[in-house]
Amino acid sequence: MPYKKTHKEKSRLRILQAATTLFSRDGFDKVSIGQVMKEAHMTHGAFYSHFESKAALYAACFSELLKESSRARLVKSPLSMNKLLALAANYWGLHQSARMQPGPESVLFNESGTENDSIKQLFQESYHNVRTMLEKRIVALCRIRKIELSAECIGDKSRAMMASLVGAVTIAKMIPNDDERQRLLNAAQAEILAMLGNSTQKVLT
Repeated sequence: MPYKKTHKEKSRLRILQAATTLFSRDGFDKVSIGQVMKEAHMTHGAFYSHFESKAALYAACFSELLKESSRARLVKSPLSMNKLLALAANYWGLHQSARMQPGPESVLFNESGTENDSIKQLFQESYHNVRTMLEKRIVALCRIRKIELSAECIGDKSRAMMASLVGAVTIAKMIPNDDERQRLLNAAQAEILAMLGNSTQKVLT
């Protein structure tokens, strides 16, 4: 019995990993259950032993990434500049590294413009998470520099950073030229650093 339980958990994890890869690349609508199971090297029929639908699988992918990520814990306190840059860069796909797992937003990113209410809600939650992380860093910087900013101003600064992040990734995904794509992403990171009050730190590549 313990073996069967362990085996089922491993099979579920394989499906989640395969689905995360496909959802991150192609989006919810373009991915089929058959494609997921082929990516996981499992039979199509095995899917329903773990998930009741593709929508349930999608939600599980997001939840699993969020649970495993340290971002949810780090957002409770101001981050150092290095950690904030690394998290923000990877959070929306600005920086890809074998050392960092994709954030939950890498699954959601392809769903911009979706009419699916459940996915919209997940996107709203992730947006709020990143904004909170950025706002805490801005508040910490203001305290260090003894600068007073209203809550409205801090909120608008974080929104501007989010716009830079999302806009850069949206455009980069449509540019086939690797060099131009990297220049665009680097410029976005530099702009975010400048908004955070540090224009000299090296951009991640």
